Amino acid sequence: MFKKEKGITLVALVVTIIVLLILAGVAISLTIGQNGIFTRAQNATERWEKASTNEAEQMNDFTDTYDEVVANLNLDD
Repeated sequence: MFKKEKGITLVALVVTIIVLLILAGVAISLTIGQNGIFTRAQNATERWEKASTNEAEQMNDFTDTYDEVVANLNLDD
C-alpha cells in the first residue's frame, strides 16, 4: 500500500515563501510608498505647524483687539 510520509512538500514551502514575499511587499509599499505612513505623518506635521501658527496669529489679533476695547472703556470715570 501507500507509505505515509511526514513533513511538508516542496510545493507547500514555495507557496508559503511566495505569500510571505507578497505580504512583505505590500507592507513596505504601505509604509514607504507615495501615500505611505511616513508621507502621511510628514504631511500631518506640516498641517499641524501651519494650524498652530494660524492659531497663534488669531490669538494675538484677539488680544490686541481686546486691549484696545478695554483701553477705550474709560473705566476710571
